[in-house]
Amino acid sequence: MSQQSSHDGYVGYQGSQPTFYIGQHDSHRTEALTDSQYGQVLQYGFSFATAPITNKHFHDRVVALKESYLADIAARDLTPAERANPSLPGPTIPTLTDEDTSLFPGPNITSIVAYCSPWIDLYAADPLVATLSRQVLNLEVAYASFCGVRSIIIPGPRADTDEKRMLQYGRAIQEALRQASRTILVVQLPMYREPGLDEEGDTLSGPGVYPTATSTATASDDIDLYSAWDTWHTVRSMCNYDPMLYVAVRIPKRLPEIELQTRWFAEPLHYLTFAASVFQQNRAGFPSLGKSHQSLINMYMRLKNAPYVILSDVGPNADELASSMDQSSSASTASASTGAGDAFPSLAEAHSNSLATKSNNKHRRPAGNAYYSYLKYLEREQEPYSNIETSTLTGFQDWLQSPLQPLADNLESATYEVFEGDPVKYDQYEKAIAAAMADWKRLNRPTSALARSGTAVLPEGAPTVPELVVAVAGAGRGPLVTRVIRASKATGVPVQLWALEKNQNAYVYLLRMNKQVWGGKVHLIKTDMREWAGPVAEGHEAAGTVTKVDILVTELLGSFGDNELSPECLDGIQRHIAHPHGISIPHSYTAHLSPISYPKVFAELTGRASSDEYAFETPWVVHLFAIDLVAQKVPGRPRFQQAWEFVHPVRLPFVEDWVAQHGLKKVQTGGGGAMTLATGLNEHNVRHCHLTFVCRPRGVMHGLAGYFESVLYQPAPDADGSTAEPIEISTRPDQIDRKSKDMISWFPIFFPLKTPLYLPQDAEVEVSMWRQTDDTKVWYEWQVEVFVWTGAASRVKVAASELHSSRKVACLM
Repeated sequence: MSQQSSHDGYVGYQGSQPTFYIGQHDSHRTEALTDSQYGQVLQYGFSFATAPITNKHFHDRVVALKESYLADIAARDLTPAERANPSLPGPTIPTLTDEDTSLFPGPNITSIVAYCSPWIDLYAADPLVATLSRQVLNLEVAYASFCGVRSIIIPGPRADTDEKRMLQYGRAIQEALRQASRTILVVQLPMYREPGLDEEGDTLSGPGVYPTATSTATASDDIDLYSAWDTWHTVRSMCNYDPMLYVAVRIPKRLPEIELQTRWFAEPLHYLTFAASVFQQNRAGFPSLGKSHQSLINMYMRLKNAPYVILSDVGPNADELASSMDQSSSASTASASTGAGDAFPSLAEAHSNSLATKSNNKHRRPAGNAYYSYLKYLEREQEPYSNIETSTLTGFQDWLQSPLQPLADNLESATYEVFEGDPVKYDQYEKAIAAAMADWKRLNRPTSALARSGTAVLPEGAPTVPELVVAVAGAGRGPLVTRVIRASKATGVPVQLWALEKNQNAYVYLLRMNKQVWGGKVHLIKTDMREWAGPVAEGHEAAGTVTKVDILVTELLGSFGDNELSPECLDGIQRHIAHPHGISIPHSYTAHLSPISYPKVFAELTGRASSDEYAFETPWVVHLFAIDLVAQKVPGRPRFQQAWEFVHPVRLPFVEDWVAQHGLKKVQTGGGGAMTLATGLNEHNVRHCHLTFVCRPRGVMHGLAGYFESVLYQPAPDADGSTAEPIEISTRPDQIDRKSKDMISWFPIFFPLKTPLYLPQDAEVEVSMWRQTDDTKVWYEWQVEVFVWTGAASRVKVAASELHSSRKVACLM
């Protein structure tokens, strides 16, 4: 069964392709743009621009304060012990004045991105520098927030080598978040420490403290590709995944391995920053990007909340802006002086003024920016949104939905309508049904249809081929009923068709469909399929003779295959399937797992936990998108691994014996030795798995992604013994295109972890999961452990989650 529902929070796409919002940043800019300058930047085509919060006057004031403090300490006759006294008072930066900033509230303030001073050093080894930097950060963030900016970029640390100082940086960011509760803070970091990718210029720590592009080795083998991500993970973990904390990534000239690219893809990206050095010249001498950079941009722009792009130091610079403004001013003066003597110019003068205005407008508009133009070209060249990237589906990206309770609740018509919007699923079902009918006809199997009562000779028009008894259980609004009828016509196999539905509201809809669409040929039964007594043979209604079902068709599958109790439902109805030739469609289904990093959704669950105590115990249905699959495919340890399988029909003689003795009464629980002393009648649907995944690069795990695959029907072998491919559906990312391309009926399921697990390099992740039941409900339990090898025969556990259980939000039978 599909898992989609209405989503009021969706913001639709603006066109048939992702839109690029491109901003301009000048690292040499020391003053905020005036309204006129900002207007000039917009005329170049940019959507926004950055602005420094404070200016050189403030920088000089802070430097002078630091130097005067050090000089004062040096001038005092202090002993070494007095100098080391932690209670020795330090300097405090006075509040900002209007001489310290040119950023003020104004009409453009909400489209200005504030930029904290790059000369502060929150990562400094010197406590004095770190303290002054923290004070500057708090003053700037508080003031920019007051002015009304929506986001503030904070330069990240320029190194990642000292864990203590990294925590010091993270603590400063945590404090700054409290200064601007309604403003987004964005930590800017390089994708990795590529030489020359960090901020330029000296910090309060002084020159030569951090390596420069010329002093750092350029060989990729000498660079820790994941150190910058480690810094980000430390910062956001200290800030408890604050929803107002984002990251801006500087794109390197040489892109790293795809695992690191997808790692950043899963993070809360707000900006992608491109410097001029990232671009290369094409044959015509214009800037361009290589194929790998184009692929990265196209991947990131597919996010529902796609990052904005910032072009850094590619113009227009201060001189270009001044030149544009001078041209604009001169044109305005010339226009004002033309024909100024007459209030009502002649037609000739008016025509002359019009030509002059057009000429002046040509000079007023800037020539454009080649880097900006190239990115807009890339925007136009993107692949259009595919059929499965509709606005509705995109709105569901990374949006949590509670699992359906199809047995306990009655679905609404709109929910059924969403299910029916996926032709791929129903095409596969129809293909499976038709193949089953064709095999039945080809192999001349016996059917369950009885001779009609009182009829010695077949009446005129009666089918010459024996009829198949087909039942659609859980018919909903009838899409599978329609597909059975179509398959019957296509194969020439007549059917006696039964449709069962427990939802009394959907039953009304089925009655109408039977009259208007199906010609009254369908036997409609309003009942829970588990309580159905079986089909009454046509022509034997008076006697109530019950026969068997040749083909049973259901669509009870959930996001994890069995999570909507398909096994339990089929247990209750499969006793009506004819033996030994009866067919269940689907024939089998398997559940699959893979560990994932999912920071965005983990942050949301953290926020929900205060009002929902079961937020981290619920298996959420979610359109997984901004995720990082942390496991790699290695021999014997695939990235997606099967947890368990269910196959139908299965003979359950003890259940049949129970029904024979007691009738269709609900089973009473208690008194047995099964789970929670239940009677154990559902114990055969309990499952357990223990899976091992290999995670090569270090990272973090937030939970488990769950998928399913189903064999709807396996065609019978041909006369020569050859076997056709099974007819399947799959939601596994590595199999869906091969088995059921563009199918959208099911979103995956997500089993969260209360506490993220850090994965060292070359770690092994062991997943234990149980499907549990007490004869009244079904739930899951899951636990994750992390191991590393310390020797050829020595493995050490380095982390483990608690045992999670969804029992309190179990699916009711």
